[in-house]
Amino acid sequence: MLIQLKKFGTTLLSRQAGKEALAAYEPTLREIKNTETVEIDFEGVNTFAPSWADEFLTPLLKRYEGRFKVRPSNNPAVRVTINFLEKIHHISFPRERLYLDKS
Repeated sequence: MLIQLKKFGTTLLSRQAGKEALAAYEPTLREIKNTETVEIDFEGVNTFAPSWADEFLTPLLKRYEGRFKVRPSNNPAVRVTINFLEKIHHISFPRERLYLDKS
């Protein structure tokens, strides 16, 4: 299943908004088959805050462990946010090889 984050807007900022987005998407998530990969697409997202991402992406990573990945993005906000969440939670968001440098 491909989750296009632009469905939730182009400016994804607050922890509360991330939590609400995940809750609103729950009915769709229930349709995911046990063998299906969950893929996150950042295309069309301009602003991506760690608080929003932590409430939306981190639970999905844990729920779909081994079947979850993020698509590449050239957006610096996305890259910094993903790296930040990985560092503070000691996790790794699976992604395509040329996604970004981990600095």
